[in-house]
Amino acid sequence: MTAPGSKFIEESLEFQSKLLKARGLAKDVNDITVGTTPKEEIYREDKLVLYRYHANLDVPPHDAQPILIVYALVNRPYIADLYESRSLVKGLLDQGLDVYLIDWGYPDASDSSLDMEHYIAGYMRRCVAAARRDSGASNLNLLGICQGGTMSLCYISLYPDEVQNFIAMVTPVDFNTPDNVLAHWFREVDIDLVVDATGNVPGMLLNSMFLSLKPYRLGLEKYLQFAKIIDQPERVENFMRMEKWIFDSPDQAGEMFRTFVKEFFQKNGLIKGEIEIDGKSIDLSELKLPVLNLFAKHDHLVPPSSSQAMRLAIGSEDYTESAYDTGHIGIYVSSKAGKDIPRRISRWLQERSSA
Repeated sequence: MTAPGSKFIEESLEFQSKLLKARGLAKDVNDITVGTTPKEEIYREDKLVLYRYHANLDVPPHDAQPILIVYALVNRPYIADLYESRSLVKGLLDQGLDVYLIDWGYPDASDSSLDMEHYIAGYMRRCVAAARRDSGASNLNLLGICQGGTMSLCYISLYPDEVQNFIAMVTPVDFNTPDNVLAHWFREVDIDLVVDATGNVPGMLLNSMFLSLKPYRLGLEKYLQFAKIIDQPERVENFMRMEKWIFDSPDQAGEMFRTFVKEFFQKNGLIKGEIEIDGKSIDLSELKLPVLNLFAKHDHLVPPSSSQAMRLAIGSEDYTESAYDTGHIGIYVSSKAGKDIPRRISRWLQERSSA
Protein backbone atom coordinates (compact mmCIF):
# COMPACT_ATOMS: atom_id res chain seq x y z
CA MET A 1 0.00 0.00 0.00
CA THR A 2 1.37 3.40 -1.00
CA ALA A 3 2.02 5.70 1.94
CA PRO A 4 -0.12 8.88 1.99
CA GLY A 5 1.57 11.65 0.10
CA SER A 6 4.29 9.41 -1.33
CA LYS A 7 3.01 9.79 -4.89
CA PHE A 8 3.02 13.56 -4.51
CA ILE A 9 6.59 13.45 -3.18
CA GLU A 10 7.66 11.17 -6.01
CA GLU A 11 6.13 13.43 -8.67
CA SER A 12 7.62 16.53 -7.02
CA LEU A 13 11.09 15.00 -7.04
CA GLU A 14 10.70 13.99 -10.67
CA PHE A 15 9.59 17.47 -11.60
CA GLN A 16 12.45 19.02 -9.63
CA SER A 17 14.87 16.77 -11.50
CA LYS A 18 13.45 17.97 -14.82
CA LEU A 19 13.75 21.60 -13.74
CA LEU A 20 17.40 21.09 -12.84
CA LYS A 21 18.01 19.44 -16.18
CA ALA A 22 16.23 22.31 -17.93
CA ARG A 23 18.38 24.81 -16.06
CA GLY A 24 21.49 23.04 -17.29
CA LEU A 25 20.29 23.12 -20.88
CA ALA A 26 19.51 26.84 -20.61
CA LYS A 27 23.22 27.54 -20.20
CA ASP A 28 23.75 26.42 -23.80
CA VAL A 29 21.35 28.97 -25.34
CA ASN A 30 24.20 30.90 -26.98
CA ASP A 31 25.11 27.79 -28.96
CA ILE A 32 21.69 27.59 -30.60
CA THR A 33 21.70 28.35 -34.33
CA VAL A 34 19.17 30.84 -35.68
CA GLY A 35 18.73 32.73 -38.95
CA THR A 36 20.05 29.92 -41.14
CA THR A 37 18.60 30.90 -44.53
CA PRO A 38 21.57 31.76 -46.80
CA LYS A 39 22.03 35.49 -47.38
CA GLU A 40 24.62 38.03 -48.39
CA GLU A 41 25.42 41.53 -47.22
CA ILE A 42 24.79 44.17 -49.87
CA TYR A 43 25.04 47.37 -47.82
CA ARG A 44 26.46 48.42 -44.47
CA GLU A 45 26.34 51.71 -42.58
CA ASP A 46 27.29 52.22 -38.96
CA LYS A 47 25.68 49.29 -37.06
CA LEU A 48 23.16 48.57 -39.81
CA VAL A 49 23.46 45.79 -42.40
CA LEU A 50 21.17 45.20 -45.39
CA TYR A 51 20.92 41.57 -46.49
CA ARG A 52 19.65 39.91 -49.64
CA TYR A 53 18.54 36.31 -49.22
CA HIS A 54 19.54 33.73 -51.80
CA ALA A 55 16.69 32.91 -54.14
CA ASN A 56 15.11 29.47 -54.18
CA LEU A 57 16.21 28.26 -57.63
CA ASP A 58 13.77 25.34 -57.52
CA VAL A 59 10.77 27.66 -58.00
CA PRO A 60 10.06 30.15 -60.80
CA PRO A 61 10.68 33.82 -59.92
CA HIS A 62 7.64 35.77 -58.81
CA ASP A 63 6.40 38.66 -60.95
CA ALA A 64 6.33 41.04 -58.00
CA GLN A 65 8.97 43.63 -57.14
CA PRO A 66 11.42 42.64 -54.37
CA ILE A 67 10.27 42.68 -50.75
CA LEU A 68 12.21 44.68 -48.18
CA ILE A 69 11.50 43.52 -44.61
CA VAL A 70 11.65 46.32 -42.05
CA TYR A 71 11.67 44.92 -38.52
CA ALA A 72 11.31 46.76 -35.22
CA LEU A 73 14.32 48.30 -33.49
CA VAL A 74 13.48 46.29 -30.35
CA ASN A 75 14.68 42.67 -30.44
CA ARG A 76 16.38 41.12 -33.44
CA PRO A 77 14.99 40.53 -36.95
CA TYR A 78 15.98 36.85 -37.10
CA ILE A 79 12.57 36.04 -35.61
CA ALA A 80 11.51 36.23 -39.28
CA ASP A 81 14.01 33.43 -39.99
CA LEU A 82 14.17 31.58 -36.68
CA TYR A 83 14.78 28.12 -38.13
CA GLU A 84 14.06 26.28 -41.35
CA SER A 85 10.54 25.06 -40.61
CA ARG A 86 9.56 28.33 -38.89
CA SER A 87 10.86 30.98 -41.27
CA LEU A 88 8.79 33.73 -42.85
CA VAL A 89 11.80 34.54 -45.01
CA LYS A 90 12.15 30.99 -46.34
CA GLY A 91 8.40 30.85 -46.93
CA LEU A 92 8.60 33.96 -49.11
CA LEU A 93 11.61 32.63 -51.00
CA ASP A 94 9.72 29.37 -51.62
CA GLN A 95 7.07 31.48 -53.35
CA GLY A 96 9.71 32.78 -55.74
CA LEU A 97 9.92 36.22 -54.13
CA ASP A 98 13.10 38.28 -53.91
CA VAL A 99 13.70 39.17 -50.23
CA TYR A 100 15.82 41.82 -48.53
CA LEU A 101 16.00 42.57 -44.79
CA ILE A 102 17.35 45.42 -42.67
CA ASP A 103 19.32 44.35 -39.61
CA TRP A 104 19.55 47.42 -37.37
CA GLY A 105 22.38 45.94 -35.31
CA TYR A 106 23.28 46.86 -31.74
CA PRO A 107 23.44 50.62 -31.03
CA ASP A 108 26.12 51.76 -28.63
CA ALA A 109 26.92 55.04 -26.86
CA SER A 110 28.00 56.67 -30.12
CA ASP A 111 24.46 56.25 -31.47
CA SER A 112 22.56 57.87 -28.60
CA SER A 113 21.87 61.07 -30.58
CA LEU A 114 20.31 59.28 -33.58
CA ASP A 115 16.70 60.38 -33.93
CA MET A 116 13.68 59.30 -35.97
CA GLU A 117 14.68 61.38 -38.97
CA HIS A 118 18.07 59.67 -39.01
CA TYR A 119 16.47 56.22 -38.99
CA ILE A 120 13.64 56.80 -41.46
CA ALA A 121 14.82 59.56 -43.81
CA GLY A 122 18.43 58.40 -43.49
CA TYR A 123 19.04 54.70 -42.89
CA MET A 124 15.80 53.41 -44.40
CA ARG A 125 16.04 55.54 -47.50
CA ARG A 126 19.61 54.48 -48.19
CA CYS A 127 18.62 50.82 -47.69
CA VAL A 128 15.74 51.21 -50.15
CA ALA A 129 18.14 52.82 -52.63
CA ALA A 130 20.68 50.01 -52.16
CA ALA A 131 18.04 47.30 -52.64
CA ARG A 132 16.70 49.00 -55.77
CA ARG A 133 20.20 49.33 -57.12
CA ASP A 134 21.06 45.72 -56.34
CA SER A 135 17.86 44.29 -57.82
CA GLY A 136 17.44 46.71 -60.70
CA ALA A 137 13.86 47.35 -59.55
CA SER A 138 12.28 50.78 -59.98
CA ASN A 139 10.54 50.44 -56.61
CA LEU A 140 10.01 47.89 -53.82
CA ASN A 141 7.34 46.21 -51.73
CA LEU A 142 7.75 47.00 -48.04
CA LEU A 143 6.94 44.40 -45.39
CA GLY A 144 6.88 46.21 -42.06
CA ILE A 145 6.76 44.24 -38.81
CA CYS A 146 5.58 45.77 -35.52
CA GLN A 147 7.40 49.09 -34.97
CA GLY A 148 9.03 48.51 -38.37
CA GLY A 149 5.54 48.68 -39.89
CA THR A 150 4.88 52.02 -38.21
CA MET A 151 8.21 53.33 -39.49
CA SER A 152 7.33 52.00 -42.96
CA LEU A 153 4.05 53.93 -42.96
CA CYS A 154 6.04 57.09 -42.26
CA TYR A 155 8.49 56.20 -45.01
CA ILE A 156 5.75 55.65 -47.59
CA SER A 157 4.20 58.98 -46.67
CA LEU A 158 7.54 60.70 -47.28
CA TYR A 159 8.57 58.78 -50.43
CA PRO A 160 5.45 57.25 -52.05
CA ASP A 161 7.08 56.72 -55.45
CA GLU A 162 9.66 54.33 -53.99
CA VAL A 163 7.13 51.76 -52.72
CA GLN A 164 4.69 49.76 -54.85
CA ASN A 165 2.77 47.79 -52.17
CA PHE A 166 2.79 47.68 -48.39
CA ILE A 167 2.39 44.59 -46.20
CA ALA A 168 1.93 45.29 -42.49
CA MET A 169 2.36 42.64 -39.79
CA VAL A 170 1.22 43.32 -36.20
CA THR A 171 1.72 47.03 -36.91
CA PRO A 172 0.47 49.62 -34.41
CA VAL A 173 -1.32 52.62 -35.92
CA ASP A 174 -3.66 53.94 -33.24
CA PHE A 175 -1.68 54.04 -29.98
CA ASN A 176 -4.64 55.06 -27.85
CA THR A 177 -7.11 52.19 -28.14
CA PRO A 178 -8.60 51.17 -24.75
CA ASP A 179 -7.08 47.67 -24.84
CA ASN A 180 -3.54 48.82 -25.62
CA VAL A 181 -1.82 47.91 -22.34
CA LEU A 182 1.65 48.80 -23.62
CA ALA A 183 0.49 52.28 -24.63
CA HIS A 184 -1.12 52.82 -21.22
CA TRP A 185 2.19 51.89 -19.61
CA PHE A 186 4.27 54.21 -21.79
CA ARG A 187 1.93 57.15 -21.23
CA GLU A 188 2.87 57.07 -17.55
CA VAL A 189 6.64 57.04 -18.17
CA ASP A 190 8.80 60.16 -17.82
CA ILE A 191 10.71 59.34 -20.99
CA ASP A 192 12.94 62.41 -20.72
CA LEU A 193 14.14 61.25 -17.33
CA VAL A 194 14.78 57.71 -18.64
CA VAL A 195 16.77 58.82 -21.70
CA ASP A 196 18.66 61.59 -19.91
CA ALA A 197 19.68 59.10 -17.23
CA THR A 198 20.68 56.22 -19.54
CA GLY A 199 21.74 57.75 -22.88
CA ASN A 200 20.70 54.63 -24.72
CA VAL A 201 17.75 52.80 -23.18
CA PRO A 202 18.97 49.34 -22.05
CA GLY A 203 17.41 46.52 -24.04
CA MET A 204 17.13 44.31 -20.97
CA LEU A 205 15.13 47.02 -19.19
CA LEU A 206 12.60 47.08 -22.02
CA ASN A 207 12.59 43.31 -22.23
CA SER A 208 11.74 43.02 -18.54
CA MET A 209 8.92 45.50 -19.04
CA PHE A 210 7.47 43.55 -21.98
CA LEU A 211 7.60 40.30 -20.00
CA SER A 212 5.91 41.96 -17.02
CA LEU A 213 2.80 42.60 -19.12
CA LYS A 214 2.03 38.87 -18.83
CA PRO A 215 4.14 37.77 -15.87
CA TYR A 216 2.65 34.32 -15.33
CA ARG A 217 2.21 33.33 -18.99
CA LEU A 218 5.65 34.59 -20.04
CA GLY A 219 7.40 33.59 -16.84
CA LEU A 220 6.52 30.70 -14.56
CA GLU A 221 4.04 28.93 -16.85
CA LYS A 222 6.44 28.93 -19.78
CA TYR A 223 9.19 27.24 -17.79
CA LEU A 224 6.79 24.77 -16.20
CA GLN A 225 5.75 23.73 -19.70
CA PHE A 226 9.41 23.54 -20.73
CA ALA A 227 10.10 21.02 -17.98
CA LYS A 228 7.46 18.73 -19.49
CA ILE A 229 9.24 18.54 -22.88
CA ILE A 230 12.76 18.17 -21.53
CA ASP A 231 13.07 14.65 -22.98
CA GLN A 232 12.09 15.78 -26.50
CA PRO A 233 15.30 17.16 -28.06
CA GLU A 234 13.69 18.85 -31.07
CA ARG A 235 11.12 20.70 -28.99
CA VAL A 236 13.80 21.68 -26.48
CA GLU A 237 15.95 23.12 -29.26
CA ASN A 238 13.03 25.13 -30.63
CA PHE A 239 12.25 26.42 -27.14
CA MET A 240 15.86 27.51 -26.73
CA ARG A 241 15.77 29.33 -30.07
CA MET A 242 12.85 31.37 -28.83
CA GLU A 243 14.61 32.04 -25.53
CA LYS A 244 17.68 33.25 -27.37
CA TRP A 245 15.60 35.67 -29.41
CA ILE A 246 13.53 36.93 -26.46
CA PHE A 247 16.60 37.88 -24.45
CA ASP A 248 18.64 39.17 -27.40
CA SER A 249 17.57 42.75 -26.80
CA PRO A 250 19.60 45.58 -28.34
CA ASP A 251 19.84 48.86 -26.49
CA GLN A 252 17.72 51.61 -28.06
CA ALA A 253 19.28 54.79 -29.42
CA GLY A 254 18.20 57.38 -26.87
CA GLU A 255 16.85 60.15 -29.08
CA MET A 256 15.01 57.77 -31.40
CA PHE A 257 13.38 56.08 -28.42
CA ARG A 258 12.49 59.41 -26.79
CA THR A 259 10.83 60.67 -29.98
CA PHE A 260 8.97 57.44 -30.69
CA VAL A 261 7.52 57.18 -27.17
CA LYS A 262 6.52 60.85 -27.05
CA GLU A 263 5.13 61.27 -30.55
CA PHE A 264 3.49 57.87 -31.04
CA PHE A 265 2.65 56.42 -27.61
CA GLN A 266 2.04 59.57 -25.60
CA LYS A 267 0.63 61.97 -28.22
CA ASN A 268 -0.81 59.36 -30.63
CA GLY A 269 0.59 61.57 -33.37
CA LEU A 270 0.46 59.07 -36.24
CA ILE A 271 -3.32 58.71 -36.28
CA LYS A 272 -3.74 62.46 -35.65
CA GLY A 273 -1.44 63.47 -38.50
CA GLU A 274 0.90 65.32 -36.15
CA ILE A 275 4.17 63.49 -36.87
CA GLU A 276 6.79 65.50 -38.76
CA ILE A 277 9.96 64.04 -40.27
CA ASP A 278 12.51 65.90 -42.36
CA GLY A 279 10.25 68.95 -42.39
CA LYS A 280 7.28 67.02 -43.81
CA SER A 281 4.04 66.02 -42.11
CA ILE A 282 3.06 62.34 -42.08
CA ASP A 283 -0.50 62.28 -43.44
CA LEU A 284 -1.80 58.71 -43.65
CA SER A 285 -4.83 59.85 -45.63
CA GLU A 286 -2.48 60.55 -48.52
CA LEU A 287 -1.36 56.90 -48.73
CA LYS A 288 -2.95 55.53 -51.91
CA LEU A 289 -0.94 52.35 -52.52
CA PRO A 290 -2.35 48.81 -51.97
CA VAL A 291 -2.10 47.61 -48.36
CA LEU A 292 -2.28 44.12 -46.87
CA ASN A 293 -2.69 44.29 -43.10
CA LEU A 294 -1.95 41.09 -41.13
CA PHE A 295 -2.47 41.02 -37.37
CA ALA A 296 -2.86 38.58 -34.47
CA LYS A 297 -6.13 38.10 -32.59
CA HIS A 298 -4.41 37.52 -29.23
CA ASP A 299 -1.65 40.12 -29.49
CA HIS A 300 -0.94 41.64 -26.08
CA LEU A 301 1.62 44.13 -27.43
CA VAL A 302 -0.19 45.37 -30.54
CA PRO A 303 -3.91 44.65 -30.08
CA PRO A 304 -5.99 44.16 -33.25
CA SER A 305 -7.79 47.45 -32.59
CA SER A 306 -4.50 49.31 -32.97
CA SER A 307 -3.67 47.62 -36.28
CA GLN A 308 -7.19 47.75 -37.73
CA ALA A 309 -7.25 51.51 -37.27
CA MET A 310 -5.21 51.60 -40.48
CA ARG A 311 -8.33 50.91 -42.55
CA LEU A 312 -9.89 54.30 -41.82
CA ALA A 313 -6.62 56.21 -41.48
CA ILE A 314 -5.16 55.62 -44.96
CA GLY A 315 -6.51 56.92 -48.26
CA SER A 316 -6.07 53.70 -50.23
CA GLU A 317 -9.09 52.08 -51.87
CA ASP A 318 -7.15 48.81 -52.10
CA TYR A 319 -7.02 47.65 -48.49
CA THR A 320 -7.12 44.01 -47.29
CA GLU A 321 -6.80 42.74 -43.75
CA SER A 322 -6.53 39.30 -42.21
CA ALA A 323 -6.51 38.16 -38.58
CA TYR A 324 -4.58 35.11 -37.37
CA ASP A 325 -5.44 33.07 -34.31
CA THR A 326 -2.08 33.67 -32.63
CA GLY A 327 -0.26 36.09 -30.37
CA HIS A 328 2.34 38.71 -31.24
CA ILE A 329 5.16 36.19 -31.72
CA GLY A 330 3.05 33.32 -32.96
CA ILE A 331 2.27 35.12 -36.18
CA TYR A 332 5.90 34.55 -37.23
CA VAL A 333 6.55 31.12 -35.79
CA SER A 334 3.27 29.19 -35.43
CA SER A 335 2.90 26.30 -37.84
CA LYS A 336 -0.44 27.35 -39.35
CA ALA A 337 0.34 31.05 -39.76
CA GLY A 338 3.85 30.23 -40.94
CA LYS A 339 2.50 28.20 -43.83
CA ASP A 340 -0.38 30.49 -44.74
CA ILE A 341 1.19 33.95 -44.57
CA PRO A 342 3.86 33.54 -47.30
CA ARG A 343 1.25 32.07 -49.64
CA ARG A 344 -1.18 34.84 -48.77
CA ILE A 345 1.41 37.53 -49.46
CA SER A 346 2.43 35.83 -52.71
CA ARG A 347 -1.15 35.64 -54.03
CA TRP A 348 -1.90 39.21 -52.98
CA LEU A 349 1.20 40.54 -54.73
CA GLN A 350 0.55 38.39 -57.80
CA GLU A 351 -2.91 39.88 -58.22
CA ARG A 352 -1.48 43.38 -58.15
CA SER A 353 1.49 42.53 -60.37
CA SER A 354 -0.86 41.09 -62.97
CA ALA A 355 -3.13 44.12 -62.74
